[in-house]
Amino acid sequence: MNKTFKKNIGLLHLWLGLASGLIVFIVALTGSILVFEDEIDEFVNPEFYKVSEIGAKKIPTDILIRDIELKYALKKINRVYAYNDPERTMIVTGKDSDKKNQIFSVDPYTGKTLGQIPERSRFFSVVLDIHRHLVLGDIGAFITGCSCLIFVFMLISGMILWWPKKVKNLKQRLTVKWNASFKRVNWDFHSVFGFYSFLILLIISLTGLTWSFKWFESGIYLLADGTTKKPSAKVENPTKVDPKVDKTYFYQNIFSKTDSVFPYKGDTQIRIPSDTINSITVIKLNLEESIPNISSTAYFDKYTGKILEARPYEKLSRGDKIRRLIYPIHTGSIYGYPTKILAFLVCLFAVTLPVTGLLIWLGRKKSKK
Repeated sequence: MNKTFKKNIGLLHLWLGLASGLIVFIVALTGSILVFEDEIDEFVNPEFYKVSEIGAKKIPTDILIRDIELKYALKKINRVYAYNDPERTMIVTGKDSDKKNQIFSVDPYTGKTLGQIPERSRFFSVVLDIHRHLVLGDIGAFITGCSCLIFVFMLISGMILWWPKKVKNLKQRLTVKWNASFKRVNWDFHSVFGFYSFLILLIISLTGLTWSFKWFESGIYLLADGTTKKPSAKVENPTKVDPKVDKTYFYQNIFSKTDSVFPYKGDTQIRIPSDTINSITVIKLNLEESIPNISSTAYFDKYTGKILEARPYEKLSRGDKIRRLIYPIHTGSIYGYPTKILAFLVCLFAVTLPVTGLLIWLGRKKSKK
């Protein structure tokens, strides 16, 4: 490999690493926490997610929702989550009189509200906001996106710098000399474990770009479907004026119709549009599949409850199917706990990279002096 080329790569690796180090540290740290979001949240707040006793029959969803609306003076229901697990509570989100989103946990057997929390105050909502936006909105999303792009370059350039000139030096590049000086151990830790975690960190970084840049997501569809135009996730509501039909079991009927269209075992969420144009979207996750995020979608008239369209997973485009896999790949949940643990460990290691890299730079400056 050309010596000048490697030197230039080294300089870029150094200065880009120093420029993006703090952001990488924050994103990697919050990412490692989010890997086990569901498990941690359920462990810390078991009463929010599990009922104390499984009843003989569940109360109709509409009655549960009406009770929450009256008790907490909700102005609008946003989403309703129903789970296949009989021990799980029903989760309802809605806006209060101050237009703030609230999350409610309801025992579907007794109708009792087991918990309420403002969405923005939820610990993992804050962590996710930091992870994606640095609590700075669109500007923060752009910053984390650019840092993610830089990190991809850092990984590739790091591999170039790690690559030994001679095969006989390969063993040295694959092991940490723990009994050496701190400076040497720090260098080995940075480069050796950087090599071992390279591929997984590269996959996590590349999939993370999906949430930062539209062009990256469009590129996925272009490669998979031959077009950057992806199918709309919304369907316009055909009924423009509320006909005031009987809505006693409106949501319960939507759940029942969804189960008849998609008869597999799964968790179902109803998404009520915030505008007056689009219909209700219902997503049913298929728990019978071996990998997560395999779901089908149905659309319902928000006034009459009539089913408008069904989009089974099997009929989705190749691009849509790949897009569905991005999230479980990014979070490490693609194959359950083995890949989650792997993602957690490499994210923790990524937290150390800006620190060990900074120490390498400071050590070199000291040596030059």
